[in-house]
Parts: sequence; C-alpha cells; structure tokens
Amino acid sequence: MRNFRWPILVGIVTVFLGCVSAFSLAQEPPAATPPAPQAAPTPESSSSEKPKKQKYSHANDFLIFGTVFDPKGYAFPGAQLKIRRSNEKKFRWDDYTNSRGDFAFRVPQGSQYEMVVHAKGFADQTRDLDGKTGVSEARLVIRMEPGGGKKK
Repeated sequence: MRNFRWPILVGIVTVFLGCVSAFSLAQEPPAATPPAPQAAPTPESSSSEKPKKQKYSHANDFLIFGTVFDPKGYAFPGAQLKIRRSNEKKFRWDDYTNSRGDFAFRVPQGSQYEMVVHAKGFADQTRDLDGKTGVSEARLVIRMEPGGGKKK
C-alpha cells in the first residue's frame, strides 16, 4: 500500500502547480496596443461643429437651509416647503423636512425667491429671500403657528 501513496502525491502536486501557473498567466495585463492615428482636423469640419454646451456648475448657487419647529419648539418633520422666483407663479422647487425638521435647497444665485412652508392644521409661513446680495446662503428658523387648516 505504501508504494501507491507517492504517485498520488506527485500527481496532486503536478495538478496544483499547473493551476497556479495558469492562474498567474490569466492575471497578467494584456499587451498594450498603440493608439490609432487620428486624422488632422480640417478647417471645414471645425467650423461646422456646434459649440459644446457648458455644464452647469453649482459653485455659485444660493444655498437655503434651516429648521422648522412646531409651536412647542420641537422639530417638525414632514412639513412641505415650496420655493419659486418672486416674479413667477409656479413653484419650481419643493421638498419636505426630514425627521429632525431640517431642510436644504440649492437654487441659482441672482434672483429674489419666495418660500412657503405648509403643514396640515397650521398656518402657511412665507419668507422672502434675496439671492442678489452676493451672500451665498440663507439660514432660516421657522416656527409653525396653529390654526391655518381650511376645511373643505
């Protein structure tokens, strides 16, 4: 029986070494291929191309953030916030306060804005915001007042 152990052991080692070498060859990166030469731009093709649209950068945005509280001074989660430019009728941005009553909006700088905070059973709170002053942010603290719920 002892004579059969050595050939089995040698066979297992051979298979293991074959697998290791195949695995190491698979891990090598492929040989780099030279890039294809590009044609030189002609004056005709460059003049007929449309100019690329600039990507919008948020670097100069007006940041509006704050907290909404209930009449007792606790955080008010789920209050609806709507923001529009003062000269427009339609609200462009809307969101709800998080579980801590916090909110944050990023709007383009250079306009006057109106923000309305709405919650069922409370009076709507309206704030005018000036995004033209050069200040890049507005920090608001809003306290909801009871009694604004209209019954239909």
